[in-house]
Amino acid sequence: MKNFLLFSTLLVVSVALGQDSYLQCGSIVDVNSGKVLSEKTIVVSGKSIKAIQNGYQSGNNQDVVIDLKDKTVLPGFIDMHVHIETQFNPQTYVQRFTLNEADVAFIASQHAKNTLMAGFTTVRDLGGSGVNIALKKAIARGTVKGPRIFTAGKSIGTTGGHADPTNGMKKALMGDPGPKEGVVNSPEDARKAVRQRYKDGADVIKITATGGVLSVAKSGQNPQFTIEEIKAITDTAKDYGMLTAAHAHGDEGMQRAVKGGIKTIEHGTLMSDATMDLMVQYNSFLVPTITAGKQVTEKAKVEGFFPPVVAKKASEIGPKIQGMFQRAYKKGVPIAFGTDAGVFPHGENAREFVYMVEAGMPVMEAIKSATVTNAELLGMADNLGQLKEGFLADIVAVNQNPKEDVETLKDVVFVMKEGKVYKSQ
Repeated sequence: MKNFLLFSTLLVVSVALGQDSYLQCGSIVDVNSGKVLSEKTIVVSGKSIKAIQNGYQSGNNQDVVIDLKDKTVLPGFIDMHVHIETQFNPQTYVQRFTLNEADVAFIASQHAKNTLMAGFTTVRDLGGSGVNIALKKAIARGTVKGPRIFTAGKSIGTTGGHADPTNGMKKALMGDPGPKEGVVNSPEDARKAVRQRYKDGADVIKITATGGVLSVAKSGQNPQFTIEEIKAITDTAKDYGMLTAAHAHGDEGMQRAVKGGIKTIEHGTLMSDATMDLMVQYNSFLVPTITAGKQVTEKAKVEGFFPPVVAKKASEIGPKIQGMFQRAYKKGVPIAFGTDAGVFPHGENAREFVYMVEAGMPVMEAIKSATVTNAELLGMADNLGQLKEGFLADIVAVNQNPKEDVETLKDVVFVMKEGKVYKSQ
C-alpha cells in the first residue's frame, strides 16, 4: 500500500512538471485487428497517449517508467448498461422509502469506484433517481473516483410500466407521475420527457419498451409504448443529440422500438428471428446483459430475495438471455457490450465477457464490442476504445493473454484513466 501511494504521488508530481509516463508493456491488444503485439511502450503525456513505440523505452531521466512487461495491456473497457445508484438486494424495494438522496450518493460513489477498479473506465448509466447525473459531474471534476459516465438520468416509462416509479406502492403514495418523473402517455408527454432529461443534464435517453423483471408488476414482456410515442422520443432525442436505448424483453415491444428509431435494445430476451433480421436492417444494436439474466435466475431460487411476482418473472426470463444472444450473434445482429451491473454487484462487469465467449463469440470480438463498438455508439470514436496516438489514456492490464484465457479479464491489475493511475500492483 505504501509503495502504491508513493507511486501515485510521484506520478502526480510528474504530470505537474510536464513529464511523460512510459508504460513498458509485455503485450498490447490491437482491438481492431484482433492481434496481440509484443514488447511495446505506450507513452502517456497528460491525459492522452502521445505515442506507441517498439521495444521497452524509458524516455528521459525525469520521465516515469511503469513496468507492465509481464502483463497484457488493453484499452479501458466500456459498459453500455449499468445502474450506478443501486446494487440489488432483498431490501431494495424498502430502501426506496428509507434512503435519502445523500445516502444514495454515498452508496453510488462506492459502486463507481468498484467499477473503475475492475477496468471499466467508461459506462452508460441507464436509469436512476437523478443522483447519477450529480455523480457524473463529481467524477468529471475529480471529486469522486469512478468511470466516465454517460447517463440517462431517470428512465422513461408509461403509467404502470416498468419505469413507473410508483409501481407496487399503496394508492395513497401512487399519485399521478408525469413527464418530469419519467412517465408518459402520449407523443406530447414523450417529447416533454426527453426535453426534461436534457434540462436535467442527462446525456442519453432510455425507455422501457416492455415490461420488466424487477418491477413490481405482473408482466415482464408486454409492449408498453405505442410506436407514435417512441417516434416522438427518438425524433426529439435526435434534435438534442442524445443516443437512445430501450429496455425490452418481449418481441412486439422490440419491433416497435426498432421501427421507431431506437438505437440499442437492452436485454432482448424473447427476440424472434424476424426481429433479429429487423435489427440488422435498421443497424440497431443488441446490448445482451447476460450476467443480469444469470444473477436473477440464481436469486429467484433464494426464498425472500424477490417478491413473489418478481421471482416468477426472474425464473422465466433470466435463463433465456444467453441462448438468445447466441442466436442473435449467429444472425449477424450488431452487438454492444453491456451488463446491467447493479442487478449484480458492481465491479463484476467482466463476467459478461466469459458468458459471451461461452455462447460462441470469439474473445477478441467480445473485447471489441466493449471498446471500439461502444466508443462509436457514444460518439467518442476519436477519443476512446483504442490504444492509439492522440486517444485518451484509458489503459488497463491483465495477467494473461485473453485469447488464451478469457477469465483473466475478470482480474484487472492495472487501471489508468485519462493518464492517472488508479490501480497498480
